[in-house]
Amino acid sequence: MEAVRRISLSLFQHRHVTDIVEHALKTALEVANAEAGSVLLADPDRQSLVFTYSIGTIPVPAGTTIPWDHGIAGSVFQSAEPAYIADVQSDPRHLPTIDQATGFHTRERLALPLKRWEGDPIGILEVLNKREGHLDDEDIEVLTIISALTALSIEEARLYEEAKLAEVARLLGDIGHDIKNMLMPVLMGSQLLREEFQELCEALPTNDRARAQKSRALCEELTQMLRTNALRIQERVREISDCVKGLSTPPRFENCQVQKVIEDVFCTLNVLAQENRITLSHEGLTRLPVIRADERRLFNAFYNLVNNAIPETPPGGSITVRGTMEPDGQHVKLSVNDTGRGMPPEIRDSLLTSHARSRKAGGTGLGTKIVKDVVDAHGGTIAVESQEGVRTTFIISLPIAGPVEAHSTPSSSSV
Repeated sequence: MEAVRRISLSLFQHRHVTDIVEHALKTALEVANAEAGSVLLADPDRQSLVFTYSIGTIPVPAGTTIPWDHGIAGSVFQSAEPAYIADVQSDPRHLPTIDQATGFHTRERLALPLKRWEGDPIGILEVLNKREGHLDDEDIEVLTIISALTALSIEEARLYEEAKLAEVARLLGDIGHDIKNMLMPVLMGSQLLREEFQELCEALPTNDRARAQKSRALCEELTQMLRTNALRIQERVREISDCVKGLSTPPRFENCQVQKVIEDVFCTLNVLAQENRITLSHEGLTRLPVIRADERRLFNAFYNLVNNAIPETPPGGSITVRGTMEPDGQHVKLSVNDTGRGMPPEIRDSLLTSHARSRKAGGTGLGTKIVKDVVDAHGGTIAVESQEGVRTTFIISLPIAGPVEAHSTPSSSSV
């Protein structure tokens, strides 16, 4: 009863799933006097169980996945019934790879489905190796209650997050509508300015016309940049709104030159980079083949990466996009490297997960989520390397032929 009281007080004080999982596992191991344990949450998109929090001599790294129908954990997840195995090594369902990776020797295991009294499991709570003796019926009863309360707390936290995201999505919809209305005069004004300047140039005397041509060319470039980026602002607000709601317009895969995408990003951000005395450059992109990609989404992804890197890079620094071929000849490798201040491990390790956090004041971490969503939509992979005070590098690998599922889908059917 004391364990139930403590877990109830602890769990319902927290709003974040990671905090709930951490406190639940610590309480479970203390109650059972066990050496190690893990909480794995289900990822329906990948049909896998994801190690969310682990305790042990060498904990299982967060984010490690196993198929949700493999191993003892998978068996318990599928059956929604707890399982106690006194001799794990003799159980044919045991996956030795986790023990091999951590150096931990699992003797006994209690795996409990994380679910309410009724309903499907949302994950697994595992307790390993009681320090003295073996896990008994009393341990199982108490841990079953803890697992049920944990599942209830996780669901409540998720509902709370969904409610917050729904409100954010509604606000973004309103903001997007306002931005669209405010940008319309900009678009119309830039076109009128373009036409007015053209008339002025044609009315100038012949001897002044050559000098005016340079000014005209500059005006053409600036007005076109205004129009292009006004439209992109509208698109980006819609992308962010869709991202929050978990929705997106189906990708439109067409032949795409990566160099052009990066040059468009640099053109858009060049003024900001110059104000911060940062050099934007690219290397190796001219040697890359044409790839099948959604150009608009790629622009958004690299815009986010470069735009995020600018304030993190001190004056005199640089941001470089490099392109090479992967050894398999089927993928292009793109890296965005800055000479900025880097990031601490806890920020870096969560950056490409659903628990991404921003260290900027008021930051949401949404920019990185958009980048990962774009890479995932292209069937690619993304990783981040960072060293505090030195640099940060994002490494993206994209298939030249586009994602496999896109090969059978005509681009004309995309919206």
